[in-house]
Amino acid sequence: MFEHIERVPGDAILGLIEAFKKDTNPQKVDLGVGVYKDAQGNTPVMRAVKEAEALLLKNETTKAYIGSHGDPRYGQAILPMVLGEGSPVLEAGRASATQSPGGTGALRLAADFIKSRLPGKGIWVSDPTWPNHLGIFPAAGIELHKYPYVDAENRLNFDGMLATIKTIPHGDVILLHACCHNPTGFDLSREQWKQVLEVIQERNLLPVIDFAYQGFGEGLDEDAYAVRLLAESLDEVMITSSCSKNFGIYNERTGCLIVVAKDHEQMENVRSQMAIVARENYSNPPAHGSSIVIETLYSAELAAVWREELTEMRDRINTLRRDFVEALKPYGLDQKYHCVAEQRGMFSYTGLTPDQVDRLRDEFGIYMVRSGRANVAGFSQENLPYLAKAIAAVN
Repeated sequence: MFEHIERVPGDAILGLIEAFKKDTNPQKVDLGVGVYKDAQGNTPVMRAVKEAEALLLKNETTKAYIGSHGDPRYGQAILPMVLGEGSPVLEAGRASATQSPGGTGALRLAADFIKSRLPGKGIWVSDPTWPNHLGIFPAAGIELHKYPYVDAENRLNFDGMLATIKTIPHGDVILLHACCHNPTGFDLSREQWKQVLEVIQERNLLPVIDFAYQGFGEGLDEDAYAVRLLAESLDEVMITSSCSKNFGIYNERTGCLIVVAKDHEQMENVRSQMAIVARENYSNPPAHGSSIVIETLYSAELAAVWREELTEMRDRINTLRRDFVEALKPYGLDQKYHCVAEQRGMFSYTGLTPDQVDRLRDEFGIYMVRSGRANVAGFSQENLPYLAKAIAAVN
């Protein structure tokens, strides 16, 4: 039966990992893989996470299933972090949390729910968007469309975005990045979010908000502005949250699908259906990552340490963005790449062309996705001069 199965190209980013490992250039730089890195180029285990795991090792008494919705304590910790302490949505009992295997698992839950319980709806995603969005929703059988997000000059194309979403069929689904847009790093302003909200209300769209980078832009609460605005203004919202980045627990696959309904009764109806969707998908989510989050957030001491570490990570990335532009100043390229300092999160749409990216890889051992997307966390004070010189050489 397998004779007709054809080999397909591997994942482009994973392919970069292998190519980078084989490169013998002592000055090589990895700007491809989407994980946080410290100044030494490592993806560290956060101090708060280490302490939380030590407590788990000491106190854990069972490895039993945690249920299709996951550990209820995890949802109780994540909901106020995402929607805000004292949120009117939470006070009204309008929100439900279903733990998932990472933010990707939450997206797949949303996709399966939309396909099976809200049939006939298409989904609209930004152009560009995280490549896995382009796979997850069609794999669930949902028709996918795009709205503009970045123009040919590598600038946020808000006018084009707004014009297109005004034409989305009534009742369709729109996927939005809450903050730290992946892959571009371009985020909407608060005033722009209000304009998007107006269109969503006019066209009765269902927002699915990808919230994978809370705390990596401006702060935990600041980054949640759009999520809270839409959740408090609309009857129905879906939010995919991830702890992979802000807790650094990438391989523990810890995420959450939050569904906001019109009232508590409708929320319970949707929640009952979501348990079935999860059961049919992966049955129960993994428990270790959520246990780390619970141990951390339920401890005032560990929560304070975690927040301090997250601030250090965010500040480091934002500083590297500014320093990158400064390093290009001697080559007269600081204005051309000034957008990097204005963007937020781990990723940047640099504006480098595929040919320039190829030259950076082949001539300088600098690896990034051919779209020009760079992981800013791969910058360091040590490699910025080399990066700047190489970019100048290919411009």
